[in-house]
Amino acid sequence: MKKILLSIAFFTAIAFTAQAQRFAYVDTKYILEKMPEYKAAQQKLDDQAASWQKEIDGKNDALKKMYTKYQAEEFLLTAEMKTQRENEIVKAEDELKDLQKNRFGMNGDLFKKRQELIQPIQDKVFDAVQKLAQFRTYDFIFDKASGSSAMLYTNPQYDISEEVLKKLGM
Repeated sequence: MKKILLSIAFFTAIAFTAQAQRFAYVDTKYILEKMPEYKAAQQKLDDQAASWQKEIDGKNDALKKMYTKYQAEEFLLTAEMKTQRENEIVKAEDELKDLQKNRFGMNGDLFKKRQELIQPIQDKVFDAVQKLAQFRTYDFIFDKASGSSAMLYTNPQYDISEEVLKKLGM
C-alpha cells in the first residue's frame, strides 16, 4: 500500500512540475551597461547628439541676432523692408524648427543613429536571452528594465492568440 501511495505521490509531483511554467527575468539596462561595445556606441551617440545640438544652438543664436537687429532698425525701415526682414526671420525660424525635427524628431537622425549603433547590441542580448531560455527551458522571460515588464521570450506553446481570434469569430 505504501508503494502505491508513494508511486501516486511521485507521479502527481512529476505531472505537477511538468505543467508548471518557468519564469525568469533579466535587467537589460544592467546587462547593456556592462558591455564595453554598448558604452562605446552610447558615447558615439552622445557625441553626435552634442554636435547636432551645437549646430542648432548656433542657428538659434544667429536667429536671435537677426531678430535683435531687426528690432533695433525697425523704425528706420520702410514697410517693404520690414516685410522682407520679417519674412527672413520667419523663414529662419522655420528652418530651425525643421532642423530640430530632422535631428531630434520621432524619426530623425538621432533615432536612426540609435538604431544603427544600439540595435545590433540589443539584438545580441536578445539572442543570448533566447538561447538561455531554450537551454534552461524557461517559458517566459521578462525584462526588469522596461517599465511595463516586457517579455523578451515566450514559449510559443502558451500563445493563445489563435484561440482568442476563434472566440471572436475570426
